[in-house]
Order: sequence, then C-alpha cells, then structure tokens
Amino acid sequence: MREIGSKTSIMTGNEAVAEGVRLSKVGFISAYPITPQTTIVEKLAEMVANREISARYVEVESEHSAMAAVFASEIAGVRSYTATSSQGLLYMHEMLHWVAGQRLPIVMSVVNRAIGPPWNIWSDQSDSMNQKDTGWIQVYSESNQEAMDTLIMGYRIAEDSGVMLPFMSMEDAFILSHTSEQVAIPDQELVDEFLPEFRLGFKVDSDRPMGYGSYSTPDGPFMELKKDMMESMWKSANVIKKVTREFSEILGRDYGGLIEEYMTEGAEYILIASGTVASTAKYVAGKLRADGRKVGIIRIRYFRPFPAEDIVRATKDAAHIGVIDRSVSFGSGGTVFNEIRAALYGRSDIPVTGFVAGIGGRDVREEDIEEMINLMAAGKEGTVFINTRGDQ
Repeated sequence: MREIGSKTSIMTGNEAVAEGVRLSKVGFISAYPITPQTTIVEKLAEMVANREISARYVEVESEHSAMAAVFASEIAGVRSYTATSSQGLLYMHEMLHWVAGQRLPIVMSVVNRAIGPPWNIWSDQSDSMNQKDTGWIQVYSESNQEAMDTLIMGYRIAEDSGVMLPFMSMEDAFILSHTSEQVAIPDQELVDEFLPEFRLGFKVDSDRPMGYGSYSTPDGPFMELKKDMMESMWKSANVIKKVTREFSEILGRDYGGLIEEYMTEGAEYILIASGTVASTAKYVAGKLRADGRKVGIIRIRYFRPFPAEDIVRATKDAAHIGVIDRSVSFGSGGTVFNEIRAALYGRSDIPVTGFVAGIGGRDVREEDIEEMINLMAAGKEGTVFINTRGDQ
C-alpha cells in the first residue's frame, strides 16, 4: 500500500463532509438550512466565498427546490451536491424519484434526524429509511473520517457507467455531525487520481435537443426503465467493492465493501447494526469476548443495494442473529430487521430477533447491547423495544 499524502485536522462530521465536497471538485451546490445539517452548507458557502472551491452556490427556498436545482445542474453535465435532514428529506421525496429515474448520479448528504411529531432534532434513521425505495444508493457512516471518504467514493460509484444512480450518504445527527474527531484530509492530487472528471453522456445540449422524462404509456418503455434501474442497483454492489479496493490502494483507507465484520469468526451470537450504534456494539462485543462469550458484530455500511449475500455468508455459523433498528416500519417491525429476515428466508433457519432502540435520539447504552445479547441467548424472537419507559 502506498504512502498517502494527507494532513490531519480536528473537525466535526459536517465539516468533514464539506471537505469531501471540496476534494470532489463539485461544480454546483444547492443549499437550504435545516438542523442539524445546516453547518455543512454554511461551511461550503465559506469555501465558495474564499475561492477554496470553484462552484456555483445557490440558496433556494425549500428542500424540494434544492433537489430540483441539482437535478437541473446535473443534467447540464455539472457534478452537483446538496444536503438535508429529517422533514427536509421528506419534502424532497417526489424529486428523489425523478433524480433516480432520470439516472442522475447526484450525491447528497443526509444528517439522520427523527421525524415528528412531536418535534425532535435528535438522531434516528427514520428519515432516510423512509426513502429506501426511491432508487438511491444508501450508505451509513460510523465516523467523521468515513463520512468524508464515503462522499468522495460516492461520486465514483454513482458516476460509474454501469450504475448511474444517485447516492445518499448518511451520518448520525450530533453524534457525528457536531462532534469533533481527527480526520486525515488527503492531498487533492490523490483524490484527482481516484476520482476522474465528470462526463455525463446524455447532458442537455442545445445543438442536439432531446426530451427528458417524457410521457410514457403502458406500452412504452416505463416498465423496462424500472427493470434497468433494479439491475443497475444490483450491479452497483460489485462496483462498490471495486471502488473501495481502489480507494484503499490510492488513499490508504479500507472500508471493506458493503458490510464490516467484527469478531464474527466463531461467533455464536451476531448482532447487526449500522451507523454509530455499531461502535458501542463493538465495544460490548469485545468485553463479552474477554469473558468467554462468543459475540460478533456486523455493521451494515450499504443498505441499498442491500447486502443480502454478504449477510447470509457472514451469519451462516451463528446460533442466533440480532438486528438493531433506529427506525420502525409500523405494523411490521424494524426496517433493517425485515430486510434481514427476507434475505435469510429459504436459506437459513437461524432465529432472528429485532431490537428497536435509540428512537428520537435516546442513548443506546452498553447495558442495552448486553440486554440484547442476553435476550438472544434466551431464545427471544420477534421485535423488542429496548430502553423504553415502563414495561416493554
């Protein structure tokens, strides 16, 4: 592995994301503030004003307009970026479908925040999990460093000719967005080597006018276009693995593809998590391993495409699987839990327990993780809410 050129700095997750945008040489940024995302676009405004980044910066009147603006800039052939959170992401919902259906490889940061009512500015994953079926690639970071690196990788993945789908990069509100950590900022030359200049093959051209998103009857290409989106999302799994390997070779940090395995070898109980909850789970797993309990952790990095094959492989020797969800599909259970059960159906008889925890920003403590492991050991199945007031 080559010696990477970089400098280190103490910065928040939102500042790290803004550095990733700068290093990716984004040419258009649309901005609308919402807590706890606001400091991303504030930092980018400062960078544009100081000419640290050569980009057009446009303040819009809503999150829907923010996505409409990057739709227009991207289809004109300009690498584009925006960011949002919570209710703002919900307001974009219609445009998320248009961007994906038009096959525009936009990258957007989402600072995960709970959905009201009641009003809540703290972290859970309800906002982005609500968008899982819009055709966007989804990735969940665990650290500020990963948030920056993932954004850079996001453009490379999304702009791959075999993918051409938009990319949604998540970080936990406040736990990452407003907390400072040491981040290694790579030299621009290394990022340029990794991320080529953006060239959109079907951009708007006044010399070659064409229709975009035109009307389709049932006999038209509508169904075939959706089938192609599905196939491209599946193909993106191999592209993600390839891009993460190349990122490791050029910039020196390895994120291992769609999932991360921690102490899964020989594990009797495997707990699956995403985002920063995985850090607490790893710490508890280490303590329990020292006490002789065979516990392992799987961190889901990419929720779309869903890493079904990786999950099946990594859990094949486990006695029990647990899934931590920071979102709920009402009437069904935890969102990730349901996907895990679907992935295992017909291929595994391992019992699965879903744990809903950390909703609305409530802390997921060491003792909560230990309780999950104990419930798995006791053979508990179904969905369990952890750390709620009163009886569960």
